[in-house]
This record gives sequence, structure tokens and C-alpha cells, in this order.
Amino acid sequence: MSNANALIIVDIQNDYFTGGLWPVEDMESVASHAAEVLQDTRTAGEMVVHVYHEAASDSAPFFRPGTQGAQIHASVAPQEGEAVILKHRPNSFHGTDLHAHLQAAGITHVTIIGAMTQMCIDATARAARDLGYDVTLVADACGAKALSFNGVHLSAAEVQAAFLAPLVMSYAKVI
Repeated sequence: MSNANALIIVDIQNDYFTGGLWPVEDMESVASHAAEVLQDTRTAGEMVVHVYHEAASDSAPFFRPGTQGAQIHASVAPQEGEAVILKHRPNSFHGTDLHAHLQAAGITHVTIIGAMTQMCIDATARAARDLGYDVTLVADACGAKALSFNGVHLSAAEVQAAFLAPLVMSYAKVI
């Protein structure tokens, strides 16, 4: 790799798209922006790591093991030589060799994109910072899903803002 930067693409998988088991709002747009970031990263000769999630059970609501829905979406498909890491938890570092891959390449800064902002992006960004990496998130290359809690309903845009705002305070630069 030409420098100490790496792109981590988290969970841009088929189940998050229209027709999938757990669609994320505007996922097509998120994936389009992610593909642009990916192309720029490849052009710059920086490290690319693809992380994808598989549930622990065939009865999971989405990302069922070995299914088409759990596969990485074609818009950000890995190329030969790019690391592909399987995870089973929201934090992309938990129980994986992601940290070892980054350390072996001398990475000090990571850019994180993908879905869902309120789960895997948040958990991965916080873990990366806690492990000592400088972290950048590309907001329009991250996707959130609308949520409800205790009678309060939040749109996907509100969820996105609610999670990115605290991350920018001490965990990541958000662009």
C-alpha cells in the first residue's frame, strides 16, 4: 500500500437493498456514493477491506448464512487482493482479524462506509478509535434505517444525524 490509509466497507449487502429482507432507506444512493469512494481509494492505491455480516442462524431476520441476501452487493464487489472479512457482530473488529490486517499494513487512519449507521458503522467507528486509529466517516456513503422506541418514531435521516453527531464529538471526522 502506498500510505497508511485504509477504506473499510461495512455490510453493503443485498438484504439492505429494495427486495431484500431488511431494506435500508436510500440504500441505492448510499451504495452509489460508496462505489465512488471505493474507486477513489483504489485509484489512490490505498488498502480496501470489505466486511460482511452473516447471522448465527438460518432463522435470523436478514443476513442468513450462505444466502444471496448476505452476499456483498455488486456495486462494491471485492477485487482480487482486497481483504474480505466475515463478522457475526456489529463491531467489525470483534472476533475478526480486521485489526491484524490493518496493523500488518501499517494503517493509522481508516475511512469507514456502509450500513447501518446506527449499528455496525457506529460500533466499528468507536472500536477503531479505541484501537488508536484516526477515523473518517463519509456520511452519504453510510445508510441508516428508521427506528421507533417507546412511542418515539425517528426517520432514517433523524437516526443518521442522531448517530453521526456524537461520533463527530470525539470518535471520527464526518465528511
